[in-house]
Amino acid sequence: MKYILTLTMNPAIDLNTSVDNVAAERKLRCGEPSREPGGGGINVSRAIRKLGGESLALYTCGGLAGQMFQELLDNEGLNHKPVPIKEETRENIIVFEESSTLQYRFCMPGPLLTGDELKSSLGQIAALDPKPDFIVVSGSLPPGTPKDFYARVARIAKQLGSKIIVDTQDEPFKLALEEGLFLVKPNIRELNLLADNKIKDEKQIEDMAVKIVRDNLSEVVVVSLGAAGALMVTGEKSRYIRPPAVPIKSKVGAGDSMVAGIVLALAQGKTIEDAAFFGVAAGTAAVMTPGTELCRRDDTERLYKEMINH
Repeated sequence: MKYILTLTMNPAIDLNTSVDNVAAERKLRCGEPSREPGGGGINVSRAIRKLGGESLALYTCGGLAGQMFQELLDNEGLNHKPVPIKEETRENIIVFEESSTLQYRFCMPGPLLTGDELKSSLGQIAALDPKPDFIVVSGSLPPGTPKDFYARVARIAKQLGSKIIVDTQDEPFKLALEEGLFLVKPNIRELNLLADNKIKDEKQIEDMAVKIVRDNLSEVVVVSLGAAGALMVTGEKSRYIRPPAVPIKSKVGAGDSMVAGIVLALAQGKTIEDAAFFGVAAGTAAVMTPGTELCRRDDTERLYKEMINH
């Protein structure tokens, strides 16, 4: 199998708990908490592992929370490489309200990274030996990080001969695209950012995705459409990939699971179309799991077979 690297510049420990009712000005008695390592690229690596594959997770890490973060990754058997930073790794709080079955997610901003820490992150990618076949850049940037940071990663990927996959938003997404990528996985909101908020229907979604490919901004675009699946666009074709209806327990982690399914399938030698199907199957499998749990392998493989044989 080909070598996959994931990059997470703003990882987080996700503290999960539950409460009967969320209410102001009261002590809320919570259920037994659990902690999971999180952040875009970390979740992609975790999902790849759950799907039976391997990757190397590169991420920033600092303080006592950073030590706990590394232990959580060790407990999952993940291959990982921390980039040491001075400030503390962030923690997020996810609360499930049992009375309404709603989930509340409190996401912290993350540490300020120094110029040297940013250089170290880029330097570790450039120095990798062997060179990765795929580099997955996913998740937010910490406060104060230059908006073109992922664009810089894209330039290094080209020098290494690696195929870069980007899943982020806002200005970092736009600037990375300008470098010319292998694959992007925007959702409708992110695509709308490029279209000056003019997208109103699926035809306009497809037109915008086709324009990205035609303008050589990305070889492949896989637009996440939520419960409607995804739209895959390459230089040769456009195809909507519709998943079967499944019971939804939580939408958290569906996007990261989709990216994991796509890149793992590509690393295993599948075509881009088959990889997109497998990615949609993984994303769909993720919504069947509670809380922040990612996709499960048996669900993913069953949904994938069902979709390609439909």
